[in-house]
Amino acid sequence: MRILVTGGAGFIGSHLIDRLMAEGHEVLCLDNFYTGHKRNILKWLDNPYFELIRHDITEPIRLEADQIYHLACPASPIHYQFNPVKTVKTNVMGTLNMLGLAKRVKARFLLASTSEVYGDPEVHPQTEEYRGSVNPIGIRSCYDEGKRIAETLAFDYHRQNDVDIRVARIFNTYGPRMLENDGRVVSNLIVQALKGIPLTVYGDGSQTRSFCYVSDLVEGLMRLMNGDYIGPVNLGNQDEYTISQLATEVQKLINPHAEVKYEPLPQDDPRRRRPDITKARQLLGWEPKVPLQEGLQLTVADFQSRIQSSVQPSPLS
Repeated sequence: MRILVTGGAGFIGSHLIDRLMAEGHEVLCLDNFYTGHKRNILKWLDNPYFELIRHDITEPIRLEADQIYHLACPASPIHYQFNPVKTVKTNVMGTLNMLGLAKRVKARFLLASTSEVYGDPEVHPQTEEYRGSVNPIGIRSCYDEGKRIAETLAFDYHRQNDVDIRVARIFNTYGPRMLENDGRVVSNLIVQALKGIPLTVYGDGSQTRSFCYVSDLVEGLMRLMNGDYIGPVNLGNQDEYTISQLATEVQKLINPHAEVKYEPLPQDDPRRRRPDITKARQLLGWEPKVPLQEGLQLTVADFQSRIQSSVQPSPLS
């Protein structure tokens, strides 16, 4: 099968490509390298069944594909808030371009949406029927509302043009290949602990998140793409941790004596976040397998290797 992955050089996209290539598919990776990195897909560059296309999805493109995994969009607050207008354009114009492509070539289209469509939720845990509590003019709205309109576009293309869509709402995901500077809580705490600087906890640390290891998420995305359920469907880990608990787990793994410093809670930061994954269990036969402690060990090892290699002296020095 010929499969297009937008944002394929990114954190989640590159892990997805690893699975697709291992299963013998022909894979096209589309990325503008705003947050993606060539090192994530380096091992596939000489493979005849892999093609890398440097392209910004806000511009149209013509190619052939049987399936489209649409993951392209900066997903961490630091990156999507750096250029919020660009984030909106990626979610709206980029999604329009990819849906138009899916319509033309009759490809199945999977939208990587987000738990951020629920905003700061008033319902807990969050079911797919919950419509969310989102600030449309806040600093996070370029991403939150951008993904909400991306979902709207997907369903409108499905109803109006009979495009075969799938919609996944992805909850906090972590694992190897996360960016050091992405501002996400897992990478923040790990990098700070490894560099011997105080661990930053926002607010009083009582806000909660649910952390899904990347291999579990990729399995869920592929089951959704290849199943009969359109969605939206929540993909995430149902185990809920406070940010303080996460900081403690990172301390245990890296430095039990690491200092914790508390900073003001960012604007519109959700107080609680946990998916109801009943639909994923029933309709996809999917649920996460990797416990937090095991996933954190693998993630810490990846960050350690990258940080150590970045400080190695040059052979010419």
